[in-house]
Amino acid sequence: MILTEFDYVRPVGLDEALTLLAGRPGARVLAGGQSLLPGLRSGEDRASLLVDLRGLEELRGIERTPEGIRIGALTTLAELAADPLILAEAPELAAAARANGDPQVRNLGTAGGNLAATGRATDLPVAAIAAGVTAELAGPGGVSTLTAEELAASGVPAGTVVTALLVPAAGRSGAFEKTADRATRYPVCAVAARITPDGPRIAVTGATARPLRLRGVEERIGGGPYTTENVLAAFRAEPRELFVPGRGTSAEYLGHLAGVLTARALTRAVQAPA
Repeated sequence: MILTEFDYVRPVGLDEALTLLAGRPGARVLAGGQSLLPGLRSGEDRASLLVDLRGLEELRGIERTPEGIRIGALTTLAELAADPLILAEAPELAAAARANGDPQVRNLGTAGGNLAATGRATDLPVAAIAAGVTAELAGPGGVSTLTAEELAASGVPAGTVVTALLVPAAGRSGAFEKTADRATRYPVCAVAARITPDGPRIAVTGATARPLRLRGVEERIGGGPYTTENVLAAFRAEPRELFVPGRGTSAEYLGHLAGVLTARALTRAVQAPA
């Protein structure tokens, strides 16, 4: 299908972008466009105005802060996957970015856009939940924040823009695992795990209706050992309705697959060099 009709503006600053978004019902943010543009072509998405943020250099880059790491929302997935600071201190984010699509998608797709995507399961949100990422947003009321878990549940509030991903400093103790749909490369199931002093943080997507942190599994496996047997037992205790069958898979299969991938991720996280 051809794209639906819409207007297009490329603002020179974030304030102008926010004014445009507030002034037009149906206005949408264009960052990498890897989710939005296919949706417009297929008719799954609608927009009266595309506000193209790609010229806003203040939304790019990765830097260390006193609290951890700040990732500009327009940082590409390819940049995120290769950044030495991310590889050293948030390896699950680097791995999730590397697992996204193909090189073209990773060179155009952005960290903020992937985190904010809610129409399809994507890789970065589940890694962000496990890593304890907070999204920084700019809107009419100023700057606000949402945890990655809250963002996955509610989406980006209307009229706001994700400006950065804030990653707490935690060291090399996270991992990401994925089984992809061969046709689309979207996750059939993807999991991320991070070992913290309070125990593991575990999140799953693809097999569930949206990216979810699995607190019940975390509590059952506690401080380990993170054997496949123990992790699968923790997953078997989860309600089957948590896992959404589709593409020829059953809830039972997806629950088992999520457990296997989680055991692998935990093993890799434990074995990662300090």
